[in-house]
Amino acid sequence: MLEVSGNQRLANAWDDAKTEGMSESELLLYRSNILGADKRVTNYGGGNTSAKVTETDPLTGEPVEVLWVKGSGGDIGSMKMDGFATLYMEKLNALKGLYRGVEHEDEMVGYLPHCTFALNPRAASIDTPLHAYVPRKHVDHVHADAIIAIAASKGSKELTREIFGDRIGWLPWKRPGYELGLWLEKFCLDNPGADGVVLESHGLFTWGDTARACYDTTIDVINTATEWLAGRTRGVPAFGGAKHDSLPQADRRAVAARLMPAIRGMVSGQHHMVGHFDDGDAVLEFVNGADMPALAALGTSCPDHFLRTKIRPLVVDFDPAARNLDAVLDGLPSQVATYREDYAAYYDRCKHPDSPAIRDPNAVVYLVPGVGMITFAKDKATARISGEFYVNAINVMRGASAVGEYQGLPEQEAFDIEYWLLEEAKLQRMPKPKSLAGRVALVTGGAGGIGSATAEKYLSEGACVVLADIDAEALDAARERLVQRHGRDVIRSAVMDVTDEAAVAAAYADVAVEFGGIDILVSNAGIASSAPVEDTTLELWNRNMEILSTGYFLVSREAFRMLRAQGIGGSVVFVASKNGLAASPNASAYCTAKASEIHLARCLALEGAGAGIRVNVVNPDAVLRGSKIWSGEWLDQRASTYGTDKEGLEEMYRERSMLKRSVYPEDIAEACYFFASDQSAKSTGNIVNVDAGNVQAFTR
Repeated sequence: MLEVSGNQRLANAWDDAKTEGMSESELLLYRSNILGADKRVTNYGGGNTSAKVTETDPLTGEPVEVLWVKGSGGDIGSMKMDGFATLYMEKLNALKGLYRGVEHEDEMVGYLPHCTFALNPRAASIDTPLHAYVPRKHVDHVHADAIIAIAASKGSKELTREIFGDRIGWLPWKRPGYELGLWLEKFCLDNPGADGVVLESHGLFTWGDTARACYDTTIDVINTATEWLAGRTRGVPAFGGAKHDSLPQADRRAVAARLMPAIRGMVSGQHHMVGHFDDGDAVLEFVNGADMPALAALGTSCPDHFLRTKIRPLVVDFDPAARNLDAVLDGLPSQVATYREDYAAYYDRCKHPDSPAIRDPNAVVYLVPGVGMITFAKDKATARISGEFYVNAINVMRGASAVGEYQGLPEQEAFDIEYWLLEEAKLQRMPKPKSLAGRVALVTGGAGGIGSATAEKYLSEGACVVLADIDAEALDAARERLVQRHGRDVIRSAVMDVTDEAAVAAAYADVAVEFGGIDILVSNAGIASSAPVEDTTLELWNRNMEILSTGYFLVSREAFRMLRAQGIGGSVVFVASKNGLAASPNASAYCTAKASEIHLARCLALEGAGAGIRVNVVNPDAVLRGSKIWSGEWLDQRASTYGTDKEGLEEMYRERSMLKRSVYPEDIAEACYFFASDQSAKSTGNIVNVDAGNVQAFTR
């Protein structure tokens, strides 16, 4: 985050010891990664880097000059060598003879594949000419907040001159493309002593003859701008000074927990959306500022910002002093509808005859005074990154408005970026969403074999998952195993006792804040006991009922509350047991509680149908592997009941089944997936037995 006070200089992260012996292309990757590691330099996916490298032509064996440049859709902070496009410089220069002028510049993108070196499959981005035609070996293009704060100010040309003199030039706003590449070339030829150029409302280009020199210049130029801003803004109240005070953190999260499911329901008409909440210092300073509404209405400036955040956010009518949350929730449908109408009007004003159809008209960014910022997108990573981009925009507005007057990109220019045919083509190339994309699932008993297998299945199909379990240590281990395979964005965990009403409510509030709401509940928390009825204590009986009946009720009740608040349906899956249908010796408490689960599911299916909430049951049997209830005393008790030892119990269960097959956690997970997915969209109140066949458990 850019600050305008204190020492905010970027550290020079170049390490000569690490770069010793690297090739030019390896130095480019190293430079890219250390630049992208700091969000003050450029945001995720933003900016690009390049190097012109002498390579051996695979056809002629002769040395040729090749442009290595970040490929389309990459991120310089995390990319690997395969993230670079490689193109013959000779062929790129030959394209100048084909260029028919700015009215036809988009067609030049179609020629880039013909310039590919060594059959590299990485697609070249629209920014390729911007790097190719700068007559220097190494080029960086970044979106540093400190630079864009200057570039987005009225009078940015004069400010650039004041700060940098002749060292850094300035070019007026121009949409990235072939023409801008020629502008950069001309600037370099006309100003051979310049180290870079500020692009109005866009960012910074710098260059050098070596990778290290280019990197050093980039860092030094950003630091120069940062120090200048700090000197000019010291003592100046940000955003017109504070109009609101922030609520305490717990209260902020409580407000977000009620707002986010409501908003999620309103914006998930075309596809399920996932939310992200940010109440960091930069966000709170902005949402509390007197000038926030006016600045937010101006929209963002940098193309990378509004591609992720839309042209402007929605400011929620919340008054933290009055704490008028109920009134806000009542008025939200009208606010959201007004935003959609305004967005549709913006589209109609700016569209061209060949513009793509209007996209989702809902806001991405929601600003809540005293509380923070909420973002919604098709997946958690995009929601989080959209928030990060808007924080960059906040930093830009802070600096620009403090030293002059902030200006957003003109509306037509913004539209022409957002609905650019080349951008639309990129969107059309995106892979088809997975079956549970945008869905959020809560899995109780999440640390056990069935719970973690179900979470694994849901994650593999694109869902976000919250694992809930009473065993904190086992929960941490299960979460980290899944994080290693699926990434940290999509996994959360909650230590939760399903019999504790307050703990259940708190867990759902966390789900709302972390992901925006819920679509799927897998009620799987379990316990098992075995004893003849005359030896069954009241404590044992009550414990089975508390966890397997009352616990399922409490977790389902809270799910219904949130699902109804969203108004977009949902799926509740009870993991019960064959023993809920088929009696078993020496297990009266367990069997009775499981039967209670099944009948509760039937009741909930009746209640939820009108709201599109489906409730179904999966009945496992004898799932020994990975199951915590099949360890310790329960295992000993069941082995004793059936006159076998631990080693023989699984074999005994397999042989007693009709299909003579063992049942594993992954088998139960498949059934839970079926009931969560659209494959079962017309099923509710149903039971699927996953028990390898047991005639006593037949439901008909």
